[in-house]
Amino acid sequence: MRSAIGLPQKTRGVLAALGLRKRMRTVFHPVSTEVAGQIMKVKELVAVQEVEEALSKQEMHELRRPDPGYYVETAMPRIRNIIFFLFLLRWTKRAVLQLKGRGIIGIIIDTYVATRRTLYGLFLRAPGVRTQVRKQVSQAISNLEAKLVPQGPDVTRYLSLPKEGWGEEQVKAELVKLEGMEHTRWEDGRVSGAVYHGGKDLTKLQTEAFGLFTVSNPIHPDVFPGVRKMEAEVVAMGCLVEKGANSETRQVLAMFNAPQGAAGVSTSGGTESILMACLSARQKAYTERGVKEPQMVIPETAHPAFRKAASYFGIQVHLVATPAPSYKAHIPSISRLINSNTILLVGSAPNFPHGIIDDIAALSRLAVRKKVPLHVDCCLGSFLMPFLEKAGFVTDSFDFRLQGVTSISCDTHKYGFAPKGNSVLLYRTKDLRAYQYFISPDWSGGVYASPSIAGSRPGALIAGCWASMMSQGEAGYISTCHQIVGATKKIELAIRELPTLSSDLSIIGKPLVSVIAFTSGTINIYDIADTMTAKGWHLNALQSPPAIHVAVTLPIVAAADKLIGDLVEVVEAEKERERVRVAQGKGKKGVAPGETAALYGVAGSLPNKSIVVDLAGGFLDTLYKA
Repeated sequence: MRSAIGLPQKTRGVLAALGLRKRMRTVFHPVSTEVAGQIMKVKELVAVQEVEEALSKQEMHELRRPDPGYYVETAMPRIRNIIFFLFLLRWTKRAVLQLKGRGIIGIIIDTYVATRRTLYGLFLRAPGVRTQVRKQVSQAISNLEAKLVPQGPDVTRYLSLPKEGWGEEQVKAELVKLEGMEHTRWEDGRVSGAVYHGGKDLTKLQTEAFGLFTVSNPIHPDVFPGVRKMEAEVVAMGCLVEKGANSETRQVLAMFNAPQGAAGVSTSGGTESILMACLSARQKAYTERGVKEPQMVIPETAHPAFRKAASYFGIQVHLVATPAPSYKAHIPSISRLINSNTILLVGSAPNFPHGIIDDIAALSRLAVRKKVPLHVDCCLGSFLMPFLEKAGFVTDSFDFRLQGVTSISCDTHKYGFAPKGNSVLLYRTKDLRAYQYFISPDWSGGVYASPSIAGSRPGALIAGCWASMMSQGEAGYISTCHQIVGATKKIELAIRELPTLSSDLSIIGKPLVSVIAFTSGTINIYDIADTMTAKGWHLNALQSPPAIHVAVTLPIVAAADKLIGDLVEVVEAEKERERVRVAQGKGKKGVAPGETAALYGVAGSLPNKSIVVDLAGGFLDTLYKA
């Protein structure tokens, strides 16, 4: 019998693991059952180890690899936790930014307003209410159609092409007839804003420019080099300061005090200029900072084109209050709302509703400190704001002399007296302008590049704009600024100082340019608007607060005294009606029957504006009803 010491090395190792090696050194009985059993177990273990050694490492890996589902099962909880953590982080960040921007009280107010709006919307959709609302909206839209769409047996509608083309005289006769349709007499200065007319002589010059460039299109600069030259010069006149130019030209080029390297584009109007400014800011933030949830902070009085831009380009809007008595954007509120997603700040010079110039200097300092672009909407101020000081009026800082101002929009078709369809957007640098460009290098039709929204554009409008600016010159614009702002001051002074007006009307803020807005604490202001309409005036009704504004134009300058006189008569008549209401026990500010009061006085006070939206949509539909 061999001793345990004589066993193979491998076997000895197994025995040692089982604790048998020491025992086998002393047990030599050949018939020991216990020892035989242990030896069999050792042999089995040795056989297993030999088999394992025979298998390749790859085979062992295949044998020992868990089922693929095992990995999925163990990884899913971790993936869920990561997704939940990112979701929680995102919404926590939003909540923190909202809390920082609005504050607890602001959030409570916003929640209340949103809840009230939602509940009222549900109420309007209730079966019985919805039917009645639809009936009233349909009736209002029918009234709009009756007012705007010509009716009667003498009205001819052309809904298809004539079989044979008309002769020249027939076309001209129809055009004269269309031009003579009954309308509010803007020619007599009866319309607030709307028509920024530079005079009959200028209109004649513009018509001649149209005739010369009717077929021109700036998308083809090689075919229409004159249009390209005029467009570049129109932008330059409002933007660049070029050394070496003659003194007269240099004064015009310095209109907005832009630095060397500034740039600009021409657009179809103020809305497109604002859209492009917002697009440029969004693209800049995405390219340079990776902002994917862009936000901009604007005063509540800023032009709705900013909200349109937000809708088109996926930008969240933060509205900032413009509290009395200044009615300017509240700078501390703007500062709190700025965060890492903010792409643009906005100020107006002046705003449309009240004619108030925001504190652009304070906005500029804030923009520099926070490193955020600042756009100044000078579409309405256009060619008045740059010349206020030279015309002898008080002004505020608003242009590129303020370091934080990165872009300015200016409507040449307002107080620049260019034909409608002209505006300019100015940038501090060419890089900012490049962010609004659209370029498609791989189109099968060739390389396509466009500076703004439109592709083809009417070169005739550019020619009309260039002709207007060259005809007016700096002296002409200073003169018209003196006339327009002077007439505005006259109307403002009358409302502030005439006893009949000052006792019931009050001016909103301190307007410095061409727009004045007034409200009343004693009379229904919309009654005044409707009665002025009945007298042939077309003034602008406002809301939040209820008010009326007058945007003075050159035609209104000659009619300012008549406007003041009619306003005095209307206020006195309305005060008498109020006295009658009180005497009859009906109270002051009775329900006004006029259209303005119906829209702004009733619908404007609703917590949910869906009815107003339906009415406005119906109005837009009516514009295309032949």
